[in-house]
Amino acid sequence: MSLLEDGHARRFHYLRLSVTDVCNFRCTYCLPDGYRPEGRKSFLDQAEIARVVRAFAAMGTRKVRLTGGEPSLRRDFTDIIRIVAATPGIEQVAMTTNGYRLRERAAEWREAGLTNLNVSVDSLDARQFHRITGEDKLTEVMAGIDAALAAGFARVKVNAVLLKGLNDHELSTFLDWIKTRPIELRFIELMQTGEMDALFTRHHASGEAIKGQLLAAGWVQQLRAIDAGPAQVFHHPDYLGGIGLIMPYSKDFCAGCNRLRVSSVGKLHLCLFGDDGVALRDLLAADEQQEALMERVHMVLGHKLASHRLHQGNSGTTPHLASLGG
Repeated sequence: MSLLEDGHARRFHYLRLSVTDVCNFRCTYCLPDGYRPEGRKSFLDQAEIARVVRAFAAMGTRKVRLTGGEPSLRRDFTDIIRIVAATPGIEQVAMTTNGYRLRERAAEWREAGLTNLNVSVDSLDARQFHRITGEDKLTEVMAGIDAALAAGFARVKVNAVLLKGLNDHELSTFLDWIKTRPIELRFIELMQTGEMDALFTRHHASGEAIKGQLLAAGWVQQLRAIDAGPAQVFHHPDYLGGIGLIMPYSKDFCAGCNRLRVSSVGKLHLCLFGDDGVALRDLLAADEQQEALMERVHMVLGHKLASHRLHQGNSGTTPHLASLGG
């Protein structure tokens, strides 16, 4: 079976695999009213996850990111890491987390095969963190990041959603924090989703202002690796840490797209802001279905659009970021 390539000559080496859409935080830009289950859901089990990852690895996937909701809320999350890490062809196993269980589990996850870690920290001010996330957990999350570094994660990425009037004034504070720590801080522009129109209008800020400040201060933009995310990454010789900017409204943002998404209920999504996904779960019941699974993925990939439609105010069918893991 050939490698994954769409009709725009983009190759896909990176799979974002959601293992649950449940989250225990109440972030203003995602789940301000908390997680609200919509009927009874059966999330992919370990055998189904193994088959998905094995099929994608056979088609050239080298990096898998485990997402949620909050993925660590699954009791079998460590076992899921082991399954993914043991899959032939998979070279990187990453997760995105709110840091809720990081302090207690960082070493365990590292031993299981986790290689990359992204932690959400939207503010370094405890009161503002509480206001944005709905949880007074900054101290615990920061202790989790320290535990991850102590456990041997060579570099930890920290995600901060850029919010006008809430945290867009904190650049200098964040820079002071990463000066002596091997942390890549990534500012992510607020993205419009189906349930967040008013909040987007109120709090969206472009990352271009931060980019200008970084370049003026001697930061240098780095070349993008083949399996990297969409961030524009900057380094400075006086800083151990780095800065990444994810700006989905910037020109040609989608030109380097290299990832596909599978939801926690087994749907393939070609774009975070696309239309309803395509079911794969009917082909995950047995190992003998792998060829058919791969053929379906290839067929669907032929319909991937050149770009999202956020500039037209169209966020697809994504109600909030937790539904697909961002």
